[in-house]
Amino acid sequence: MFWVVAVVSVVFVGIAKAGFGGGIGILATPLMALVIPVTDAAAILLPLLIVCDIFAVLHYRKRFHKRSVKLLLIGSVAGIAIGAFFFGYFSGNERVLQVGLGVLALLFVVFQASRGLILGMLEGRRPHGIEGIILGVASGFTSTLAHAGGPPVTIFLLPQKLERDQFVATTVIFFASINQIKLIPYFGLGILRVEHLMTILCLAPLSYIGVKLGIYLNRRFSEVWFNRIVYGVLTITAVQLILGNSVLEMLVGG
Repeated sequence: MFWVVAVVSVVFVGIAKAGFGGGIGILATPLMALVIPVTDAAAILLPLLIVCDIFAVLHYRKRFHKRSVKLLLIGSVAGIAIGAFFFGYFSGNERVLQVGLGVLALLFVVFQASRGLILGMLEGRRPHGIEGIILGVASGFTSTLAHAGGPPVTIFLLPQKLERDQFVATTVIFFASINQIKLIPYFGLGILRVEHLMTILCLAPLSYIGVKLGIYLNRRFSEVWFNRIVYGVLTITAVQLILGNSVLEMLVGG
């Protein structure tokens, strides 16, 4: 079951890194946390995210918005530090980490469901620099815990009305940067360990496949129905993490 879930998760991460699916990479950590501890799921995915970053950066490296990346990165350092403290403080309490991850996943679904309303309220204004720093803090925190820093970045970038390629390139460069920074607390807290290496090496080729698939989908298909299915699965996964084994027990018992 782990390998089935891991393959699906890594391909989704690659697709998301290529700019298709509106942040569907959020599904990866919660999905894997159903079958392994939250810290192991986060640890295995981080190097794979970095592999995806390499392929994505090569494709988008010349088109990103420098001011936005700079502001978001300044705030993200503090957010990563807060996320690392959370991981360290609750490292011995798997249920707290599962519930926290499930709540973050549900908040992501709520954001996507109300995205039009939220971004409509922000439309027509140029965000101030301090907003970019604050949203960078939020993105760094959620990215450290669940590799899910997309919504705060979206809130900052979309009102600026960047061209689609520039928007995608900016998110790619920003997350490639903070994924490198996250290596420091992951190693420091012992979240990323030597025993994860073989699993990471086995899954790494799927990162490339996912990025290439995402680039292909981005050019040819609409995200609408794909996203609806993914967010439906994410909602079920989040509820399962929050309630523990009760959902599975009810399904099996029924």
